[in-house]
Amino acid sequence: MLSSIGTPYASRQLVTAPAQVFTAEELIAIQSKRDRFVKRGGDVLFSLMVLTLGSPVLLALALLVKVTSKGPVFYVQQRVGRDYRSFGCIKFRTMRRDADRLLSKLLAESPDLDEEFRNDFKLKNDPRITRLGKFLRRSSLDELPQFLNVLRGEMSVVGPRPIVKSELVRYGDRMDEVLAVRPGLTGLWQVSGRNNLSYPERVRLDVRYARRRNLLMDLRIIVRTISVMLDPRDRGAY
Repeated sequence: MLSSIGTPYASRQLVTAPAQVFTAEELIAIQSKRDRFVKRGGDVLFSLMVLTLGSPVLLALALLVKVTSKGPVFYVQQRVGRDYRSFGCIKFRTMRRDADRLLSKLLAESPDLDEEFRNDFKLKNDPRITRLGKFLRRSSLDELPQFLNVLRGEMSVVGPRPIVKSELVRYGDRMDEVLAVRPGLTGLWQVSGRNNLSYPERVRLDVRYARRRNLLMDLRIIVRTISVMLDPRDRGAY
């Protein structure tokens, strides 16, 4: 289904020397400046439109988070961005205020949960998630504040998953290729099953996007993202 989406951005240099290994910095340097300018311009315009027109929704969600559970409205987690630069990824808080402390306790008491978290970096039936948080995650509305990350140039509207530092080892020598582009608010992973996919499949989708991204591919992913958000069936969001 995904093989028909997009055509390679790959430069002539990469095509003629596929065996050569490039660092993320080198890959960024040989990218088309025109394509990067168009993508960045689209990111800024789209983000401004969403944040402006969607401001009543954002304010309502912020108020609901505040009144339904104790703790801050937003949760900021350090993620790895383009060229390995760390940034604070912003989300509406979907967990209890003591979520980090409770996680250590849960993993210590349950070998099964510990194994699940080590495999996926998530828990499917996570007791730390609030009632409102379950809705926000399933609908992906918790990620709306990441449009601020897009405006700041830390993320793109469409791109690979923004990962935490401990996930780097899972990508091996393909990490430079993935981190040659900004991580995305949405992407192939989000519209292809999300957490229902195995971790190797997630890596494969991130690498595919990094290699084959173009404007048409981004537009198709955005349309499919809207469809996924409106579809009540299980899409692997939790």
